[in-house]
Amino acid sequence: MENTKTIISETEKKGNWWALLPIAVFLVVYIGFGILFGDFYKMSVVVAFLVAILVACFQNRKLKLDEKLGVMAKGVADKNIIIMILIFLTAGIFAGVLGREGAESVANLFLSFIPAQYSALVLFIVACFISTAMGTSVGTIAVLGPIAFAISNVTGVSLPLCIGTVVGGAMFGDNLSFISDTTIAATSTQGCQMKDKFKENFWIALPAAIVTILILLVFAFTNADVNTYKPESINLWLLIPYVIVLIGGILGVNVFVVLLIGIGSAILVKMIIFFQSSVYFVDFLSSIVGGMGAGALGMFEVIIVTLLVSMLSALMREHGGFTALLNGIKKIFRGKVGGQAGIALLVSAMDIATANNTVAIVMAAPIAKNISDEYGITNTKTASLLDIFGSVVQGIIPYGAQILTAVGATAIMSGDLIIGYGISAIEILPFLFYPYLLAISAIVFMFVPAKKDKKQI
Repeated sequence: MENTKTIISETEKKGNWWALLPIAVFLVVYIGFGILFGDFYKMSVVVAFLVAILVACFQNRKLKLDEKLGVMAKGVADKNIIIMILIFLTAGIFAGVLGREGAESVANLFLSFIPAQYSALVLFIVACFISTAMGTSVGTIAVLGPIAFAISNVTGVSLPLCIGTVVGGAMFGDNLSFISDTTIAATSTQGCQMKDKFKENFWIALPAAIVTILILLVFAFTNADVNTYKPESINLWLLIPYVIVLIGGILGVNVFVVLLIGIGSAILVKMIIFFQSSVYFVDFLSSIVGGMGAGALGMFEVIIVTLLVSMLSALMREHGGFTALLNGIKKIFRGKVGGQAGIALLVSAMDIATANNTVAIVMAAPIAKNISDEYGITNTKTASLLDIFGSVVQGIIPYGAQILTAVGATAIMSGDLIIGYGISAIEILPFLFYPYLLAISAIVFMFVPAKKDKKQI
């Protein structure tokens, strides 16, 4: 009996690399079909994870199928997973109620007072604010991309510069927003407060943002000969819910409370606008209810992925996969700096493979948690690293939703048909100043000792 226990103990210490096979299967299925169809969003990430779970269920013959189902159930039955799902839903509803009108108003407000030669700089600052308030980089690009395209056409400011700064600003908020799905995933899985992660993350992002602004100022001074740009109408009422959510998050108010207040204020603002219009009340109510439903529906895939990844992670951990990976990282990387580099490389590789930074964070999170515990890295620093490098990679891969949305915003139409695009993904890459600088800043801050976590969730 003692010999059996000794063998099991040694296996747990060494880990089992074969337990990571499901991840390899997932990547082969997901990337393989993406290459085959020439579209990385053709293959559902949900289906790919189901295949991976099926492979994991055929492994670890020590456990019966019923026992494996129990392992998966325990993986899902985690308080942080439940919190994450609830925040995903409320954040989606908030965004759905407001729609894109508020973001357009913010952009038009800034562009009304700033000379056209500073258009790229203004677009970056507006994108930073909107993405932080909305919590979505793709949504920000979808709103500001067409505006950036119009500004470039009218003023003569470089189109790659305008679009690149919008993408960069969008990734700023994607990384820092309290209601971004990446922030929710990073903080929930690492067990830290959002306000603490924000403080840690902000001081890493700030230098990158400042240097980006300085670079854009240089471009502005060298583009003095431009035409004026007159933005469309502005509705300041729509800014209120965004500001409330932003301030509430910074003050450390419970994220559920902040989002519920944000939803309530968004409905109230929409109602004020309704009374100033000639729209029927039934149509107004329909738009509110429809927006809430669409917002919640938009979060369904990421919620399902969160549950599937939790199941898969539990099976791989039980089979010794995480132990093997942790041991491998320990051989390559040494100390806290090495541990942080391991976390950064891990989430970056996951994002390159999946082209979805939320999925990448959820996949990398359990292993990152093990690494942080092993090397004494704080939860807030780990959450920041996951979110930062997930955002950096997501913002620069040409096949990611952000770049594809940015290119799509420059569509050239002939009637109802798209006959071409004003820019290609490759042309945008040199002007993604902020993501590149954020990566550099994060690497530098790996050498800065982090403060101890004040409070866990």
